[in-house]
Amino acid sequence: MIQALRNAWKMPEIRQKILFTMGALIVYRLGSHIVVPGIDATALAELWDQLSGRLGALKVVDVFSGSNLSQMTIFALGIQPYISASIILQLLTVVVPQLEQLSKEGPTGRRKINQYTRYGTIGLSAFQSIAISLALNNPQQLGFDRPIVLNAGFMFYFTSMLTLTAGTTFVMWLGEQIEEFGIGQGISLIIYAGIVARTPVGIAEVLRFMTSSESGGFGLIGALAIVGATLAIIMGAIFITLAERRIPVQYSKRQVGRRTHGGQTQYLPLKVNTSGVMPIIFAITIMQFPTAIMGLPFLPSSLQAALTAWFSPGPVYYSIYGTLIVFFTYFYTAVIINPVDIADNLKRYGGFIPGVRPGRATARYLDRTLSRVTLPGAMFLAAIAIVPFWFVDIITRGQLRLSGIGGTSILIVVGVALDRMQWLDAQLRTRNYDGLLKGMRMRSRRGG
Repeated sequence: MIQALRNAWKMPEIRQKILFTMGALIVYRLGSHIVVPGIDATALAELWDQLSGRLGALKVVDVFSGSNLSQMTIFALGIQPYISASIILQLLTVVVPQLEQLSKEGPTGRRKINQYTRYGTIGLSAFQSIAISLALNNPQQLGFDRPIVLNAGFMFYFTSMLTLTAGTTFVMWLGEQIEEFGIGQGISLIIYAGIVARTPVGIAEVLRFMTSSESGGFGLIGALAIVGATLAIIMGAIFITLAERRIPVQYSKRQVGRRTHGGQTQYLPLKVNTSGVMPIIFAITIMQFPTAIMGLPFLPSSLQAALTAWFSPGPVYYSIYGTLIVFFTYFYTAVIINPVDIADNLKRYGGFIPGVRPGRATARYLDRTLSRVTLPGAMFLAAIAIVPFWFVDIITRGQLRLSGIGGTSILIVVGVALDRMQWLDAQLRTRNYDGLLKGMRMRSRRGG
């Protein structure tokens, strides 16, 4: 890996992409220190400590945002509204014929859908920012008796809405710039940067608990247990990310002029975790909606009590969370892979799966195989998002809750790192292949 990074750094084009990505992430982290005006930081910290112990989704969202939400910076909403808008557009693409037709029109249709996604992001950001402003101005609804807003009024609501919406829009634009001029997957890299920035805080929480009198003998044994669990999660994340089912594909021989093409066996790889970490991000995005509206003054107290009970760490919360992860794993896999299109392409180019008839039978076989392969991936994602919290809760007797080193965070960090290393390896192979072709052409000219 180190040698690959050295080789990449020697290539001006790749070095420029890496430097641009690093600069964009530095700008993102600098903006994380600009706080929304009119907030009492001390009171906000106390409210956050009180809420994060009751509402698990808030703490996970704060990890993804790099502590921007807990500190109410201009990037407090992070990239979550963009992800929410993407989920809504993808769901609508399945049920709205016009959007489905746009998705099949190639780059033009994708640009149009991206434009709709941006509009939806701005609308959701405005709504969520107003909801957060109302909640902060009515802390009594959240069971907090200290005022958080210094000067409540129309200007506070307007300024907060404008600031948070502009912050989310800027983060969305920054992700698109990384996608175009950097090393790709700007949204994933922004989430990656937020998790990495929050991880030292989570490690400090564990160390502080180990050395405190509240640990009750937690000490070295508990620390080794957490380290062992973390290593197991990392190895499991690497295994499930790289695991795949290879389906043999046989191509018939074709005579084109004097040359014979085909007649060889290749493999169609179906990944166990085709959707990556997106199902977890989608599930967390859905889970944060109830917590975002809990502080609205017009909500009845009975509904607020029910939301608090359902979305506090416990059996109901984890059941909803795990079910959403499994659902979005299958949904996102179906969006990415279309068995009918794959079967049509195989038939068009003379390929077939041994023992399976081309056409509809191949599509049904691929759909059945993909469903079976996706099941362990979906269960693994749900387990890695939930089990670490139970594990730490058991060994610490409920006195410590993971903040920045949970299984979800590790999975995202490992997944993004592996994906970018594969991208870097592909770029190096392409450059080396181009260099080889140039050398062969030069030698042929000299020989001629």
